[in-house]
Formats: sequence, C-alpha cells, structure tokens
Amino acid sequence: MLYRVVRPMKREGSRFQLYVRRIPVDVRERLVGRTLYFPLGEETHAVTISPRAQAIRFSLRADEPAEVKARIAAADQYLERILRAFRDYSPTSLTNAQATALAGRLYRAWAGGEGRERTYAVEQGHDGKMHPAPHDPEDDAVIFEAALMRLVRLETLGKHELDKPKLLRDPFDLDNLPPADQCPETSALEIHLGRLVDRLLLSEGIRRVDAASRGLLLRAFWQALRDAFEVRLRNAQGDYTPDAKAERFPAWVAPNGATTERPPPKGGSLTSLVEGWWVEAKARNLKPSTHESYRNSMASLVAYLGHDDCSRVTKDDVIGFKDHRLATINPRTGTPISAKTVKDSDLSGLKAVFGWAVSNGKMHGNPAEGVTLKASKPRKLRGKAFTEAEAKAILISSLHVKRGGEMPETFAAKRWVPWLMAYSGARVGEMAQLRRVDLKQRGDVWYLTVTPEAGTVKTNEARDVVLHPHLVEMGFVEFVKSAPDGHLFLRPAKDGDVLGPLQGIKNRLAEFAREVVPDKGVAPNHGWRHRFKPIGTRAGIERRVLDVISGHALEGRTVADGYHGVELEDQVAALAKYPRYVMS
Repeated sequence: MLYRVVRPMKREGSRFQLYVRRIPVDVRERLVGRTLYFPLGEETHAVTISPRAQAIRFSLRADEPAEVKARIAAADQYLERILRAFRDYSPTSLTNAQATALAGRLYRAWAGGEGRERTYAVEQGHDGKMHPAPHDPEDDAVIFEAALMRLVRLETLGKHELDKPKLLRDPFDLDNLPPADQCPETSALEIHLGRLVDRLLLSEGIRRVDAASRGLLLRAFWQALRDAFEVRLRNAQGDYTPDAKAERFPAWVAPNGATTERPPPKGGSLTSLVEGWWVEAKARNLKPSTHESYRNSMASLVAYLGHDDCSRVTKDDVIGFKDHRLATINPRTGTPISAKTVKDSDLSGLKAVFGWAVSNGKMHGNPAEGVTLKASKPRKLRGKAFTEAEAKAILISSLHVKRGGEMPETFAAKRWVPWLMAYSGARVGEMAQLRRVDLKQRGDVWYLTVTPEAGTVKTNEARDVVLHPHLVEMGFVEFVKSAPDGHLFLRPAKDGDVLGPLQGIKNRLAEFAREVVPDKGVAPNHGWRHRFKPIGTRAGIERRVLDVISGHALEGRTVADGYHGVELEDQVAALAKYPRYVMS
C-alpha cells in the first residue's frame, strides 16, 4: 500500500511542488539499484533507488494547481504498475492481440516521424522504380535511436536508459531489412529489441512473460518496425496517403482486463478550452484581466495554426508560435513584441489552459509544457520614477488641459487622475475606475474607497485612501459631488462591461503623459507609483502607512499584523507630512 500525503509538499526556496511517496517495505529491497522513469508532463524524470532510500521524492516542476494534480496522478499510476510487477514475479502469458498492441507503440513512434527526421534522397533504379539513394549507414543508427528515445519518453520509460550502454547493438540497416517472411531468429531479435520490450512490459506492471509470449512480442515488434519503415520511405517519395496499417494495432488491454490506453480526447476547440478554464479560474477569484490575456494568447495561437482543434496541437506548434510572436510587430508601439510578454503572457497562458485541459480529461498532454523563453533583462538607463521636473510638467498640463472632441469622462480623467496618482501612488486603473459613490466622508476626513466592485484591483481587496488636503483645496470633492451617478472617468459599454473602457482610458492617460514626458525609460502612468514612496519616506512617513495608501502588500505581514491595521487617522497624519506640488 502506498503512503499518501494529503497534498503535495513544497521545498523551501522553490515555487515548485514535490512528489513524495514512501517505498513499501515489502518491495524496497527488490527496487534498490533500479531506475524508475516517472512521467513529468511531456518529459520523464529518472529516479534511481539507493540502498538508503525510504521514499521517492522529486520536483514536479510545476506550481499551477491543476497541473500539479495531473502530474501526481500520472506518477501514482506509473508507480502502482511498477510495484505490482515487483510483487508478482510469476511469468505472465500474453495473447497475440496484447503483443501487437504493445508493438503498436513502437510503430507510432517511428512511423509518425518522431525524433530526428531523416531526409531521404531518392533515385531511379535499373528496374525503373524509385529507391533511396546511397547514404551513410550511421545516419540510420542515429535516427532510429532518436525515434526510440521519443518512444521511451512518450511511454514513460525514460530516455536516460538509452545513453550508456546503448539500447541497440549493431543497429538494423534500415534500407536492407529482410523480407517480411524472413523474420530473424528470436535470439537475434532479443539482442536488438529485448530491452525495449522489457521497459514497455514493466511500465504496464509486468516483470516477465513466458517463453511463448516473449516470442510473440519480439516478432510483433519486428513486424511493427518493418511496417513503420515502409511508411517513412513512402513519405520520402512524396506519398502521404493515410496509412491503413496504423489501424491494425488494437488498444492495449492488460492481462487483468484493465486498459491503460488513453481514451480519445474530448477537448474540442482551443477557444472552448479557455472558457472552460475561466469557469474554474473565476471561482478561484482570478482576475478578468487574466482571462482577457489568456483569451488573446489563444486567439493568436489559433490564427497562427489556421485551425481551432486542440487535439492537433503539438509541442512543435507551440515552439513555432513562440518564434512567430517574437517576430511580430506590436502595432501600438511599432516594435517587436518583447520576450517578457511572450514568456509571461503567451506561454504562461497556454500552459495554464492546457494544464487545466489535461487534468479535466480534455487533452492527453500539455503541448506547452517545457517550452520556455529566457527573457533578457532590459537595459536600465534611468530610474523608474518621474523626476521633480517631469512630475510638475505633467501636473501643469493637467491643470491647463482643454477639451477637444473627446467624451467628458476622458477630459475629466486627464484633469484629475494624474493628481490622484501623484498624492496616492495608486495604480492608474484604480483611480480611473472611481465612481461617484466611492468618495466618502467621516467627520472632516474625505477619503476614497478603492474596490474591485468598481472594476478591478490587483490585490482583489478593497481599501480606503484618504484624500491629500491639496486635492480637497483644488476642488476635487466639488467635482465629484457635481458629477452624475456612476463612474467618474469612463463610460461603461452597453452590456455593462467596464474593463474594456477602463483600458481605453488608461491608454489615453498614457498618451497624454507621453506627450509631456517622451522619455520611454519611465512608464507614463506607473512613474507616479515609483515616485510616491521615496518622497513619503523622506518626509518621515512610516513605510507601512505608505504601503496601505498605495495598495502594496505589507512587507513581513504576520497574523498579529491583522490586529493592528492602518486607520484613516494614521493616513491623515501621514499625508499632512507629504509635501505639496507647487506649480510655480
């Protein structure tokens, strides 16, 4: 019986979860020295059982809950089959159908062109037929071994076993295989294919088979190899008609009647996967902006592939999409899409959605797993905060802004939002989504409630932000009182959507600031956020209070901190110290 932990363990200093299972005492001695190959997404992880090992432990290389759950389940299934094999060493008898089903895996790995693909030269022979041109026989050994390595990876056997000693001894000459009716002797087949047969059997919980079954397996693997090579040769000659022989391999059914063959996927379209993922993600309070980002990434993938079928997506497709995105010009900036955007938005989104699809039985594997991109650190030519001169230039422009043909909400945003950010360090979206009802008064104190009810808040938590006295003197309170009910700086869409119009206002504010401060080394809206804290710190304001006002997570937060919050009075005292912007 396996010892089950309630949840995956986490190693200190790493965001990845750990797989930990105790090795049962009754089989531990027989496993010592053995190398097991656990499925890990689209790869495998080799674990060698040492004499002192009491448990199997390795990183799942994932932190997304759905993907962690799927990887634990796959590892458990593999380990259960291995334990079953080592608990029962009596020989198993296989039928011809079972031997053929296992051979089908070799056929699919080789005929499907997995691994390093060989490019054939074809020439016309004396008989008038087309034949492969002469080539270096060493190529066959390399290509065949690459295909077997791919097979081993797919079937969770472990590609490391192919390194030293090599699986193949004196590899077959693939251009001169004996005719189908001249199958080599069993002893010769054992030399070439025996270890591969053993690995496949062990992955199904079978440690050994009887002599008759062994012969069936070796001959079935031989015939599968012949058929697969014929397909590859036919493809090289330009013939890609559907392969009828692929249908001859039945699904694997274990001797106990159980099947480990994967059922047909039920995923449907790529677009539907995003929406299915969002139903679950929304229940976990993920932000609508994340949904929008992942939906856009999937739409870009669909456009790149030219189809919307999740069952047809491969790892090579995702790699090609990554390269395509890196070469795509952002129409808004006129520059290539950054590596950071591709890594943190596109690839992260695809991995999350495909991971959800795998754990919910809609896809067999995550084609984005293992696809990564190392984003280079951008050059930093200046600080992230506005300088004193830049801040004053933007604020002066906001005081003298004149309304053109824009909506009154946009005009009001240019007039007030820069000042609100300057005196709060808040995110631009938090100020741009304010509603009339969000301005409140307690005694002589005017304050704003920043809440996700108005649109979106990164922390997903509402907070109260006291108005700086200068804002009150400038007439912001009177502006809000005279405004109609609803949002102050945007007009929701007819269907009630706020996020789309909010993004539009954020873009308009960025353009407004960029006209005044053209230096692209500073973000046109986020520069206020980086400026607020240093000024507050120099004014003697406690860091904890600055964090609350600006909406940053409190550093070093403990349970005790929950009993000592930052009250409005604390903010009033702090902002009284915060220096005013003097427009001279």
